[in-house]
Amino acid sequence: MKKILWIFGSLTLIANAALHAQTNKPLDDFTERSLVASHPMLHYPYTDERDVFWQKRVWELVDIRTLKNLPFRYPPEPFFKILMDEVKNGNIKAYSTEDDKFSKELSSEEIGELIASRDTVLTFDPETYEEHLEIVTNDLNPEDVYLFRLKEIWWVDSKYSQLKVRILGIAPIVEVTDDLGNLKYYKPLFWIYYPDARKVLAKHKVFNPWNDASTLTWEDWLEMRFFDSVVIKESNVYDRRIEDYASGTDALLEGQKIKDEIFNFEQDLWSY
Repeated sequence: MKKILWIFGSLTLIANAALHAQTNKPLDDFTERSLVASHPMLHYPYTDERDVFWQKRVWELVDIRTLKNLPFRYPPEPFFKILMDEVKNGNIKAYSTEDDKFSKELSSEEIGELIASRDTVLTFDPETYEEHLEIVTNDLNPEDVYLFRLKEIWWVDSKYSQLKVRILGIAPIVEVTDDLGNLKYYKPLFWIYYPDARKVLAKHKVFNPWNDASTLTWEDWLEMRFFDSVVIKESNVYDRRIEDYASGTDALLEGQKIKDEIFNFEQDLWSY
């Protein structure tokens, strides 16, 4: 058995070496990596409306400056850059932030205005010695996007007696400042309908701080909830956010209270 495994490993190394020789490019690894490209996306199981015993809509805020969320900022390929590139290429649809129901799809022109800024620059012509005003377009720096808003649904599936969660949307958030650079408010750029974006995110590898050889993708990372977040709103009769009636530490405690209530609801269904 060991001899067979040794022969199989040798053949694999020979095949990889032959493939590398054909490309004539330096390989920044000791073997070809193709598992992410062939990584299958698991489809959601069917859920009947009659099996939804209880549900709660929750909005959360993900701050990628925290230690647990640092993979979102991985310099070679930040999470926002992935979203921005795929939206530009038309692989992911972007929706307006006028509401969070994904009711209006943004056009390519509208997307371009959101992720790019225009500045007027004074230029000097060295031949004619004349000054000209030119309009320069600057793309949004992915490092400036460090907040993401999530829209989720938590529900209890009576068929399996299990608490489940489904991410519905992801919205990157940017700072809006005045002429002096002072923060005015935070603005969501656009909404991504996550169930449709899963197939694309399943083709992008996420940096795994525990194992460089891991084939985890962004779809895996989000589905397994390897991120830290804070609840900023739950469905309520006033349709208000936590910040409308609490601030500072009180807002954080209120968000944690909502998380605890969801967790305890499932636990209270069981009797021991």
